[in-house]
Amino acid sequence: METLISNNLELIRESARDFAKNYIEPHVMEWDEAQTFPVELFRRLGEFGFMGVLVPEKYEGSGLGYQEYITIIDEISQVCGSIGLSVAAHNSLCTNHILTFANEEQKSKYLPKLATGQWIGAWGLTETGSGSDAGGLQTTAVKDGDYYILNGSKNFITHAISSEVAVVIARTGEKGAKNNATAFIIEKDTPGFSSGKKENKLGMRASETACLFFDNCKVHKDQVMGIEGEGFVQALKLLDGGRISIAALSLGIAKGAYQHALRYAHEREQFNQKIMGFQGVSFKLAEMATKIEASELLTRNAGDLKNAGKKVTKEGAMAKLFASETAVEVSNDAVQIFGGYGFTKDYPVEKYFRDAKLCTIGEGTSNIQKMVIAREISK
Repeated sequence: METLISNNLELIRESARDFAKNYIEPHVMEWDEAQTFPVELFRRLGEFGFMGVLVPEKYEGSGLGYQEYITIIDEISQVCGSIGLSVAAHNSLCTNHILTFANEEQKSKYLPKLATGQWIGAWGLTETGSGSDAGGLQTTAVKDGDYYILNGSKNFITHAISSEVAVVIARTGEKGAKNNATAFIIEKDTPGFSSGKKENKLGMRASETACLFFDNCKVHKDQVMGIEGEGFVQALKLLDGGRISIAALSLGIAKGAYQHALRYAHEREQFNQKIMGFQGVSFKLAEMATKIEASELLTRNAGDLKNAGKKVTKEGAMAKLFASETAVEVSNDAVQIFGGYGFTKDYPVEKYFRDAKLCTIGEGTSNIQKMVIAREISK
C-alpha cells in the first residue's frame, strides 16, 4: 500500500511538473511584467484536476489528499509563485470552505464548477482596518426577512475581480461579541456586490489581488454556510489547512530559487574555477538545501496529520513559519550567489526574491504563527 501511494505521488509530481513546464514557464515574466492574471490557464488547470485536488470525485474533484496537494503546489510554485498562490487560494480557501462547511445542496451546486475550473473562487475575510484581527470585522450582514443585507468591504482578496463566486465572512452580531460572524456564498452578479482596482504589487504580480465591496448587497438565507454566528470559527478551522498551503507554496519558491542558484554555481567561473568550488558559495548552498529539507519535513508532517483528521494548528503554524522564512532567506541567498546578475530581470532569481516575501505575510504574519505556536505549546 505504501509503495502504491508513493508511486501515485510521483505520477502526480510528474504531471504537475510537466504542466508547469509546458503551460506556465514560457509566460512567467510576461505575466509578471504586465500583472496578467491568466484566467484561461486556470480553466486548463481544472482540466488537469488541479483546481479541485481535495474535492471528492462525486463533485467532479480529484479526490486526493494533502500529500498530493502539497506536491502540486510545490511543483507549480517552483516555476511561478504567483500561479502557485492562486491555485492554493482557490483550493484551500473558497473551495475548501464550501467542501467543509456547506450543506449538500450548496456543495452540489458550487463544487463541480470550482473543482473543474469552470469557476474561480475568492475568499473574503481580511479588511482594511482589521488585517490579522479577524474578530474586528466592520463588514455587516443585517437580517431582513429571508435575506441578509451586507455592507462594507474586504481587502487584499485573491481573485476579487475574476472570480465567479466568493465565500465572505460578515459580522451578524455586535462587534466584540462571541459568535458574531457568518459565512456567505455570494455569486459575482449579485446586485450590490462589486470589486475594486487590481493592486500593483511588489511580487506575486500574476496573482490577482483587489478589494470586494458590498453596498446594500442582498443575499438570501440559503447562501449562509452552516448556522448564523459560526463564520469566524469556520474561518479559524480553515486557516489551519491554509497554513499548509502557504508552507507548500513557500517550499516551492525556495526550491526554485535554490535550483537556479545551484545550477549557476556549477556554471559560473571566477579565478579559473567554478564558483561552486569556493567555500563561501558551497556553504551557503548547503545551508539553503538543509533549510529546504527541514521545511519539507515540517510541511509533510502537517499534511499527514491533516489526512488523518487530526488537529494541525501547531504543526501547520510551524510549517508555515519555517517554510515561509526559508523561502525569503533562500531567495535572498540565491540573488547573492548570482551577484549583480541576480539583481536583473534577465535572470530568474529576482522574481523568487520578490514573490517570497508574501509567504511571511499571507495567512497571517510570522509573528501571528509564533503566537499560535506559543498558545498551543503552553496548553
